[in-house]
Amino acid sequence: MSDLHFTGVVLPGGDGEFWVSDGAVRFDPPGGPVTELTGFAVPGYVDAHCHVGIVEDGEPDLVRGRALALEDVAVGVTVIREPGSDLDTSPLDGQPGLPRFVRMGRHIALVKRYTRGLGEQLEDPSQLVDAVRRRAAEGHPWIKLVGDWIDRSVGDLAPLWPDDVLAEAVAVAHDAGARITAHVFGEDALPGLLAAGVDAIEHGSGLTADTIETMVEKGIGLVPTMIQIENFPSIAAPAQEKFPTYHRHMTALHDRRKATFRAAWEAGVAMYAGTDAGGFNVHGALPREIEALSAVMPPEEAIAAASWRARQWLGFAGIDDGAPADLVIYGEDPRVALAHGALPAPSAVVVRGEPADLPR
Repeated sequence: MSDLHFTGVVLPGGDGEFWVSDGAVRFDPPGGPVTELTGFAVPGYVDAHCHVGIVEDGEPDLVRGRALALEDVAVGVTVIREPGSDLDTSPLDGQPGLPRFVRMGRHIALVKRYTRGLGEQLEDPSQLVDAVRRRAAEGHPWIKLVGDWIDRSVGDLAPLWPDDVLAEAVAVAHDAGARITAHVFGEDALPGLLAAGVDAIEHGSGLTADTIETMVEKGIGLVPTMIQIENFPSIAAPAQEKFPTYHRHMTALHDRRKATFRAAWEAGVAMYAGTDAGGFNVHGALPREIEALSAVMPPEEAIAAASWRARQWLGFAGIDDGAPADLVIYGEDPRVALAHGALPAPSAVVVRGEPADLPR
């Protein structure tokens, strides 16, 4: 493969040029033949909530996981943060054309308080600390808890863990050098999780003025998965007769989602784009999530939430001299297109220094 030479606009800056040689960004010409690229260059996208090891039908396997990851690459995803999977997808690391992964191992939940058969489901909340210790020993950089789920004994969303157990579990994760995040739909689980010092919240549709303020004060990240929250009415519909309170609650969270996340953005919560692909949502949906985010923040900030800000959050470089080349190239300004409602399809995607095969 020849080296690449880009000239045009380099986000988040302005006019610029760079080369890609030996898989890395170079600010000086390497010499030799080049393939020319022009337009608008964006640091490769991050899908910060994407499950290639979970499928809605059948059993996941590495062949299917690879195919799903390639669907994400086709829209510009070069890093996948995988918040929970029963399938060990680490054999996909380093395969040609695939993104890099940030994994968490299996979710940690309670029996009858999460999707049946998914994750490690404990018998008692007192077992959480040991479960976190085991997950940290596996070497994952992040650990994921299920913070709330429907409690059928009360007929509504409810927290899974006592506050004191959460505090100890988070401390164990941090002492091991891991970060910890939590799935949360409703309001009640958030204060205990935030007080314990989790590093991020997944979904967060139950944020209030008080919990938003706490997130800002503590620098806790939010992955709102807005296109997943669009599914709340269909998720809750089967429970309408048996659990009407839960149904009303989920519907209300859905109805106020834009106001909730706009308030979080305006207050200064750090927000990142994640699709929750795997299950309800298809892969390759990150443009839809960016478009949804642009309803609660300016277009360039919505792109940043999937690109340079998300990369920085997870420890990946942008378009920097010597950095591994992860790029999304557009033929038109994606900020302008997004302001008019939709991202364009990329003209090129470079993942780990190699151009990806894009659908035509």
